[in-house]
Amino acid sequence: MSKAASPTPSIDDSVQVNSQSESDIDIEKGSAKGDQLDYAPEVASEPLPLSHPSQFPDGGRDAMLALLGAFCCLFCSFGWINCIGVFQNYYQSHQLSNYSPSTVSWIPSCEIFVMFFPGPFVGFFYDNYGPKYLIIVGTLFHVFGIMMTSLSTEYYQFILAQGICSPLGLNCIFNAGASSVPTWFHKKRGAAFGVMAAGSGLGGIIFPIMASHLIPQVGFGWTMRICAFLILALMGIAMFAVRSRLPPTPRKLELAVFLEPFTDMRFNILTFSAFLFFMAIFIPINFVEVEALANGMSMRLAGYLLPVLNAASIFGRIIPGILADKLGRFNTQMFMAFFTAILVLALALPASGNAAFITFAAFYGFASGAFVSLAPAQVAQISKIEHIGVRMGVMFSVLSFAGLVGNPIAGAIVVRDHGGFDGLNIFAGVMLMAGAVMFTVTRMVVAEWKVWVTI
Repeated sequence: MSKAASPTPSIDDSVQVNSQSESDIDIEKGSAKGDQLDYAPEVASEPLPLSHPSQFPDGGRDAMLALLGAFCCLFCSFGWINCIGVFQNYYQSHQLSNYSPSTVSWIPSCEIFVMFFPGPFVGFFYDNYGPKYLIIVGTLFHVFGIMMTSLSTEYYQFILAQGICSPLGLNCIFNAGASSVPTWFHKKRGAAFGVMAAGSGLGGIIFPIMASHLIPQVGFGWTMRICAFLILALMGIAMFAVRSRLPPTPRKLELAVFLEPFTDMRFNILTFSAFLFFMAIFIPINFVEVEALANGMSMRLAGYLLPVLNAASIFGRIIPGILADKLGRFNTQMFMAFFTAILVLALALPASGNAAFITFAAFYGFASGAFVSLAPAQVAQISKIEHIGVRMGVMFSVLSFAGLVGNPIAGAIVVRDHGGFDGLNIFAGVMLMAGAVMFTVTRMVVAEWKVWVTI
């Protein structure tokens, strides 16, 4: 009996897949077996795992729906966080006018901290059960927190409602969207993260404009409720659109699951770099409106600084994301981090007129926006696809401590300088520059110290 095997096909970058054709039939007449046919056994080809690079669709209806849902998730999570400067200014002027800027800034700082600190557990839940339950729970907490904020009058009430309850939901919403997108995209992952993160930029445009126009007309309480209803509608879309391409991979709730990322030196250096950068990235967003008002800008014009910043951040999320697929995610993050730091030290520090603040808001929005789309892409690049949820949660949990202390430190510097903002801008610029330097070190470690390589 003779047997012939078909040539081995090549799939996606020379990945070999073993396959055999049906064996030839050798008919031997007059043998001791008579006219019996002897068949060679058929060898079935083994299917590729869903996590194999060739199995990512990088497009199609389901992938686009998941991307749309993730866009809505980022609109309602990071988009809400991006307008924290509106509340810093409003609370200082109204309900909490008898508190210092540093004390008031603990509200958005708690919001940032609580949004990211439970990330490892949320990521573990995502890996075990998928995104649906996270979206449902996250929507309930986020909407309920905003509704309770609309009724708040005391400092502790704002801390509980806006600083704790709402961001607990934000964490679930963000992780559900950000962890689902990389299961659909591989070659175009940077661009996909950019489109997803553009939702946060659009949210950062819509929410401040809504607040500035609605508060004088319907009051603070109903303004917050209208924002909550908008979030509820968008999360309804996300609930039906977001899903992971990969089935859940249940793991036992063990400490080793959360410690595993720290066994990877690349992950450790990336997280440290992001920690330094994250400590300062929200400071200009939180204080740009207050600083502009202190320098003579009208209240009406200052109300558009955050929309301008977040409008530019849409392009800052999409364009670097697309470039990252060509130039490398670590290369692009390094460049954009230096650009962000230089803007604060060279433009925000000497800014004194309306044109300077508007120009800074636009450029800073573009430069800093890249971090939101590139950081998850960097984690995904150095991680197994089934571990992305936990790893992303662990990294942002570490970053939550930087987000917690960054704004209060900046507020304390303003108080020390008797209302001046030079010290604040120097602190923010230096921390951003330190983060940029460490992103460079991270890039070199991941690239194994090769300079001219796409990584």
